[in-house]
Amino acid sequence: MDISLITRRNKKIDFFILLPTLALIGIGLAALYSATHGASVFLKFQKQAFWVVLGILLMVAVYFTSARFFHYSAYLVYTGALLLLGAVLIFGESISGSVGWFGIGSYGVQPSEFAKLATILALARYLSDSTTSLQSIPDILKSLLIVAVPWALILLQPDFGTGIVYWGIYLAMIFWAGAEMILLLTIVSPVIVAVLSILNIWWFLAAAVIIVGIFYISKRKLGLALMFLSVNLAVGFTVQYAYEQLPEYQRERVAVYLDPTRAPQTAGYNVLQSKVAIGSGGVTGRGYLEGSQTQLRFVPEQWTDFIYCVPAEEFGFIGASTILLLYLLLLLRGLYIARKLESRFSSLLVIGIVAMFAFHIFFNIGMTLGLIPVIGIPLPFMSYGGSFFLTSMLAIGLLLHAYSNLEYEA
Repeated sequence: MDISLITRRNKKIDFFILLPTLALIGIGLAALYSATHGASVFLKFQKQAFWVVLGILLMVAVYFTSARFFHYSAYLVYTGALLLLGAVLIFGESISGSVGWFGIGSYGVQPSEFAKLATILALARYLSDSTTSLQSIPDILKSLLIVAVPWALILLQPDFGTGIVYWGIYLAMIFWAGAEMILLLTIVSPVIVAVLSILNIWWFLAAAVIIVGIFYISKRKLGLALMFLSVNLAVGFTVQYAYEQLPEYQRERVAVYLDPTRAPQTAGYNVLQSKVAIGSGGVTGRGYLEGSQTQLRFVPEQWTDFIYCVPAEEFGFIGASTILLLYLLLLLRGLYIARKLESRFSSLLVIGIVAMFAFHIFFNIGMTLGLIPVIGIPLPFMSYGGSFFLTSMLAIGLLLHAYSNLEYEA
């Protein structure tokens, strides 16, 4: 059946979800303590401890919520999230140049993080209720709007890093819902062209022609091929023009991504220091609270986006690999649950959550290694910050909730 009406609870908790989550939280708290102790920023560790307690309570509350609630409240939750995203543009506080926070005493709440889950719920509801099979452009465009609206509001803050995760979630969910690969390529192609256009005009022209060629060969539809060729060319020229109008410091960020050594004391400083910290850890690490890069705080804001370099320096390759294995176990277990669920809504919901975690892990660790531009994406369960941590714990509660229904859906 498509909508689970089960209200009973399978008391056997999925420890393949719970234990990796708790282990990552513990590692994150230890890393945060190491990065902040003995300094004025130690208050961040104390705040994070509060978020951990609150997050665990929310996880338990979600686990015991009626299964039908998530399906029937999806659009209501989504609407509420959009209202908050709109309100924060008017009443929000500016932090690091982004107006995306509500100040509550000494704490801050970021609606864009909670909106990720709301968008996943709404998209899962639409894709599970829809009688279409996502085999045409109009079908894709309808689902596209669910993600495009919150994404546009987030760009107005502006917060490009958070916004890009929404599209990763979207592509994963429509693929799971049955969209053809050629349609996914059509959606992704303007993004590819936009990136290449920043590097070289001839690159994006070639990319546009190749992408449209693949579409034409696959579908034998010249009209659509010409339309998407026009879209890709328009995107390429527009992005290239917009890039040339950016302030010098923003263009420097892109240049530093290609070669961090060109600005070792400014735009490339974070990445270079992070790579030094990770590399200096060796195989077994320097020891807890003994990492020079961490203790001397050479990596700015190392308790947020660059938290991964702390255990990597102090526990070396073994510690860094253990963290990756815990994340891998969590993601694979999520995929297993999604495959086993008979409820289309629940399966899509789980895939959306897995995609959210996967993109955060990929982008964050990629940033610390210098493989991806620094775009401000936190690491699940480890980075300092209440909004994303609570969002992650709500998501874990949904995964545990989905697993508890497997036995009854079989």
